[in-house]
Amino acid sequence: MIKKLTQSEIETALQALNAETDTVWSIKADTLHRAFKFADFVAAFGFMTQVAMLAERANHHPEWSNVYNNVVINLTTHDAGGISKRDFELAEEISKLI
Repeated sequence: MIKKLTQSEIETALQALNAETDTVWSIKADTLHRAFKFADFVAAFGFMTQVAMLAERANHHPEWSNVYNNVVINLTTHDAGGISKRDFELAEEISKLI
């Protein structure tokens, strides 16, 4: 079973994630959260397609939404009841797409 991270582990992992990327992830409503803005709908949808491929390979799927050129991603591990290492691993891969 996948282990939910402690608050301390989340803070450490969040700091490491944000140190490695230009995008800034945060914790929002017990999820790993990030909002992205693109030039237009096509760019946003292309990004979502790439994320979908990453998520499928990892068998870990985001909670997300898209309105025109905005994509919001919230990562949580339902089996763990909160944020796990898997969320940070997927966030790191998503960040590499930007």
